[in-house]
Amino acid sequence: MVSYSFEPTLEFARKLDQEDGLSHFRHEFYLKADSIYMDGNSLGLLSKRAEKTLLESVDDWKELGIDGWTQGNHPWFYMSERLGEMMAPLVGASSEEVIVTGSTTVNLHQLVATFYKPEGTRTKILADELTFPSDIYALQSQLRIRDYDPDTHLIRVKSRDGRFLEEDDIIAAMTDDIALIILPTVLYRSGQVLDMKRLTEEANKRGILIGFDGCHSVGSIPHSFSGWGVDFAYWCNYKHLNGGPGCVGGLYVNRKHFGAHPGLAGWFGSKKDKQFDMEHTLTPSETAGAYQIGTPHVLSLAPLIGSLEIFAEAGIENIRQKSLHINQYLMDLIEHELADMDFTIGNPRDDVRRGGHVSLEHDEAARICKSLKENGVIPDFRAPNIIRLAPVALYSSYEEVWKVVQNLKKIMTEKQYEKLRSPSI
Repeated sequence: MVSYSFEPTLEFARKLDQEDGLSHFRHEFYLKADSIYMDGNSLGLLSKRAEKTLLESVDDWKELGIDGWTQGNHPWFYMSERLGEMMAPLVGASSEEVIVTGSTTVNLHQLVATFYKPEGTRTKILADELTFPSDIYALQSQLRIRDYDPDTHLIRVKSRDGRFLEEDDIIAAMTDDIALIILPTVLYRSGQVLDMKRLTEEANKRGILIGFDGCHSVGSIPHSFSGWGVDFAYWCNYKHLNGGPGCVGGLYVNRKHFGAHPGLAGWFGSKKDKQFDMEHTLTPSETAGAYQIGTPHVLSLAPLIGSLEIFAEAGIENIRQKSLHINQYLMDLIEHELADMDFTIGNPRDDVRRGGHVSLEHDEAARICKSLKENGVIPDFRAPNIIRLAPVALYSSYEEVWKVVQNLKKIMTEKQYEKLRSPSI
């Protein structure tokens, strides 16, 4: 647990802001004066640099037309590779092992189509019962394509308490009939960080390929995918990386798999110097670029250039340290100010096991979330009873966190939520 001397006062919150080494990045983002944004783990805010690089690409289109592919501020033909190089330090990989392409679910389909190779008795895929539904839909689909029944061939590790997963339970499920493992880096509801290093080591011992969904961790916590020996990973870039709604996703493939033919082939997976030969035999890129499928979505890639410049300056280790500290401060305030109001903190308390948001549980979570919005606080609701609050290291302040808890206290004391119908958020 982060160690510091906690005080519940506004003056203390302002003191923490004065001592915050990342506070100057707050001015890089568009923040509304009458609103406190606590939903950066669902959609990050727009930065001025992301806006700038987007407009530069629009200007390239306006001024250069088709020549924007190879000329201009950010040549489009190489944009995915350039962004892969910029993103690689955030996931602990070499630039050749990362490409910015597709979307989370498209990239999962690509990676499973490539690396799921049922053989003999090894025919099953191992996942978990708490993962985001889209991953399950994709895995079920991939099994059906191969004429396997998802009810028998998709194994989902059970949670003991409905919040967390135990690594021991996951390892026990790594049996001789498992061909592939797909797990989240961070659970989207509770914010639990899985021990990726240990799980990868155990999978490797058993000769099972393992991949991770990094949607709720990339940009929030450091990774060492290459160092841990992770086979592949995929993630979105619109949450902690502030790439914008619908932003192009990212994927990582360990270099030991370079040369594997992509399961879902497309011409942008070609080796760059062969792409325009127009041959009917694909010559795949010798890097993670091989797993691209179609033409890159340039105007959804461009904001990431500016956003990742900020991450390079701030440093992911510094981002993680502030994230841990400001979330600990939020939890301390909750426990001090909201005692006896039937709230439960449903995320792990140990630093090593918690991600970038606080998972606050309450039976009236839906109506409380709506009340928060009416009071100028933007939270995130997850049915049936979770309020996710995500102070973001680059643009959230300690004073804002203090005000969020004061708003919660006011909502509960005045029973404001009782006046509202349960919303669909």
